[in-house]
Amino acid sequence: MKYLLAICGLAAALNVSGQTPQGSLFGGFESNSQWLLDDFDLKVSASEPGFIAPEDAFRANSYFQLNYNYGEFTAGLQHESYMPSALLGYSPTFDNQNGIATYYLNFKHDQLDLTAGYFYEQFGNGLILRGWEDRQLGINSAFQGVRAKFNPTEYIAFTGLIGQQRNGFELSEGVINAFDLNVDLSQKMQWSLLDLRIGGSYVNRFQDRGTNSLIPTNVAAYSGRLDWGSGQFYGGIEAIKKDPDVIANEGTLVSNRLYDGTALQANIGYSKKGLGTSATFRRLENFSFYSDRLAEGNQFNQELINYTPALTKQQDYLLTNIYVYNAQPRLITDPLDQRAGEVGVQSDLFFSFPKESTLGKIGTKVAANFSYWAGLDATFYEDQSYDVAFIGEGNRYFRDINTEIKNRWSKTFNSVLTYQNIIADKGVVLGGPLGSQGDIKATILVAEGTYKLGKGRSVRGVLQYLSTEQDRKNWSGAVVEYNFNAKWSIYAADAYNYGGEGKIHYYNTGGSFTKGRTRFAMNYGRQRGGLICVGGVCRFVPENNGFSMNLNVTF
Repeated sequence: MKYLLAICGLAAALNVSGQTPQGSLFGGFESNSQWLLDDFDLKVSASEPGFIAPEDAFRANSYFQLNYNYGEFTAGLQHESYMPSALLGYSPTFDNQNGIATYYLNFKHDQLDLTAGYFYEQFGNGLILRGWEDRQLGINSAFQGVRAKFNPTEYIAFTGLIGQQRNGFELSEGVINAFDLNVDLSQKMQWSLLDLRIGGSYVNRFQDRGTNSLIPTNVAAYSGRLDWGSGQFYGGIEAIKKDPDVIANEGTLVSNRLYDGTALQANIGYSKKGLGTSATFRRLENFSFYSDRLAEGNQFNQELINYTPALTKQQDYLLTNIYVYNAQPRLITDPLDQRAGEVGVQSDLFFSFPKESTLGKIGTKVAANFSYWAGLDATFYEDQSYDVAFIGEGNRYFRDINTEIKNRWSKTFNSVLTYQNIIADKGVVLGGPLGSQGDIKATILVAEGTYKLGKGRSVRGVLQYLSTEQDRKNWSGAVVEYNFNAKWSIYAADAYNYGGEGKIHYYNTGGSFTKGRTRFAMNYGRQRGGLICVGGVCRFVPENNGFSMNLNVTF
């Protein structure tokens, strides 16, 4: 409450200089809730009990954000509530928490940008540092402290920050000091045919080592990057080195042995009207960087300083999201599960047929994607040391080939056809040691059509099929969605797992109402257990049944 009073007092003080209201107030309210219900038929084998709702069957994650801007000053806060517990699959650090979670005061003048309180920041691609929020994943890795941005010229940008990272309603034990510098060489040299930018970052974590004198108090990471563009071509490269540090697993140090880490990401692309192609290569070796050394290995992505999303195509359908890839940057030396990181590539191709061609007349667009990710080729020794090849022949973790064809047959009807072929290591998608349980090989087909009925009305239908001989065998799926107008819509969906030991329907039905800046949605049905991914970052959600509601208001 003291932060709320302080910010309201600031807003009032800034407003007294005139008789008419000055400045602007903006923000929003979001509430995501669920009411869990027993479902004894929600089981994949006869020996399982099904889903039994917990005692705190009703749960809600709610967020209220308020910001006030007056001239060069902006102040704000975010109140959060997870009562009586956070939604299923969220970190237990949020359970039964309620209060002001973040607050800030920002000042901008000419080339200077200062922030005190909580703030989000990203250096480069985020591989070395990224503080961000994703409510759907239960991630808020904001930094609390002070950040300064300074642009002494049009082609130089400097950022410096010091603070601690958020962990639920608490702060990490580690203190982060970080600096970032970007130079736009093409603007400095006034090049017209070449866009060339270089940058570098430094991120240091200071954490008391207690009585253990064998581990470092300071662990730093250093990065250099280059981005370029010329005509229709573009590309970039970023390389990072992390100081030697201990490794941990869910709150426990593995040993006092120190290991350094590296990261390398490079991309190249070409784009013109009707055609685009790009490719990205990334290699991560022992490259998990946490603001608390003991946070490594937690499944909720809490206290992560850096950002290593899975570089695969992000799918939107029921069945294309069953077998997904979660990046594997960690070093693990356990004799039963040994890995040093990951290496792989992703490439995309987009093509639109010329309008004068036969396929162009029906608006045909083709998108193809390929991704391949494997563990680093490493040899581990009894003393927990290891040797690793730059690429080598490590265990394959994930391979995805997919193609999407879009057609606009008329002003009222369009379609999307999707083909996907996946090979996924069982340890990646189901948990457990990687590279030792075999693969899941799956083929997925999706057909989607949308018909516009006029006056804002439309109907959308999706048919899906997944074929595999491993895991839970075959699936079929269907979605029907009807939009009455821009305000009202309803839908019904079902994903039917009919090939495994326990035949089961994951049915869902619901609808939404939108008016202006307010949206309300309600849903009833079953949630398939497994990884839920947003932007290449995943969290695990157990199977459940019940009602869910969402209210979102912005102002």
